[in-house]
Amino acid sequence: MVGVEAGDSMVGGAEPPKTLNRHESRMEIRRSGSQPSGKGPGEWFTGTVRIDPLFQPQGPARAAGASVTFEPGARTAWHTHPLGQMLIVTAGAGRAQRWGGPVEDIRPGDVIWFPPGEKHWHGATPTTAMTHIAIQEQLDGKAVEWMEQVSDEEYQRGSDPR
Repeated sequence: MVGVEAGDSMVGGAEPPKTLNRHESRMEIRRSGSQPSGKGPGEWFTGTVRIDPLFQPQGPARAAGASVTFEPGARTAWHTHPLGQMLIVTAGAGRAQRWGGPVEDIRPGDVIWFPPGEKHWHGATPTTAMTHIAIQEQLDGKAVEWMEQVSDEEYQRGSDPR
């Protein structure tokens, strides 16, 4: 409908679409390199890991994202996410495993979903680095629960961790 004024009714009594106040919401661009890289802490990772933050939750949103680079042999500790985690592999070759499952090879373009509470780990292969984008939501301010390190045997052989 062209020329509808504020307060006019649409056909069937529906209200015209509301527009956001220009000051309520604005597009935001975070330039590459504008946030410092960090080293993955030894309590959460084995090997050399670099974390490049991409975005943090901005209420009411709860999602956060980071680009994570694992050098050959590097990996996370076992962990869970209260609302799940999405990984998007962007470079290299990696591995991922859920508790009780086989070690899976992951490659650029692969999208991996870990459901809420699923114990898992992910990282590079023994010979090739891997980078992925990790996206997870926070529940009550917490996005991850870290657990024990992945043993060399679990990593190398993909042994059943049960």
